[in-house]
Amino acid sequence: MTEIEEILAKLRQFNQERDWDQFHNGKDLAIALSIESAELLEAFLWKAPGEANVNKVKEELADVLNYAFQMADKYGLNIKEIMIDKIERNAQKYPANRVKGSAKKYNEY
Repeated sequence: MTEIEEILAKLRQFNQERDWDQFHNGKDLAIALSIESAELLEAFLWKAPGEANVNKVKEELADVLNYAFQMADKYGLNIKEIMIDKIERNAQKYPANRVKGSAKKYNEY
């Protein structure tokens, strides 16, 4: 069992023990993911980037990842595959020799 499979199995078990699968449709998982992402942002609000409480970041990032993994699982998506595919597509949109050191969007360089 891979690490990702182990995480997914634990998430499934956690939800099944509480009968929460009924609430975890794509729409509600997307909403929960957005809310948890906002809570992650809250860790940085009114602070310099280095001043964020790392424990708060860890807690909220775990929530974001949990909902993202559950959404991938709900749609039968292979997490490793979709992440590597996205990295490869971004590499094409943002070739290192053209964008290195720049924060511009791919259509601005």
